[in-house]
Amino acid sequence: MTHSASVRWLKTAAVLSAAFGLALVLALATPLAHSLGFFLDLAFLPLDGGQRPQPGPAALMTAISGGLMCGFSVLIYLVTQHIYSTGPALGRRLLIPALLAWYIPDSLGSLAAGAWFNVVMNSAFLALFLVPLLLARPASAQTA
Repeated sequence: MTHSASVRWLKTAAVLSAAFGLALVLALATPLAHSLGFFLDLAFLPLDGGQRPQPGPAALMTAISGGLMCGFSVLIYLVTQHIYSTGPALGRRLLIPALLAWYIPDSLGSLAAGAWFNVVMNSAFLALFLVPLLLARPASAQTA
């Protein structure tokens, strides 16, 4: 994968992740609530309709997590645009620890909450970012 392709991939993944974070927040007051219910049901397999968005503290935590996901995704986009695009080594040193700092506690917390399939979904999100960071060829290898 070329470096420019990895930049495009990372930016696209960041935009999609930010949109997902916004969708979590919007699901609290719009018809997107059905989608949020499906996502929750998926995280707590089996798909039995047993998990639905709840008002009160659960809605607050959904709003907070959606906002944090959106903000983190914007940060990934900006680091990709302003740092990784011109200094891939520094960009990787910034992005990989930040991604792991999200992935590990989120996944451990999901397991503790009984939502083991959320770890699978987290792994897919993590791969969206790690694949371009780890597979991009250095600029010198691209010209050879």
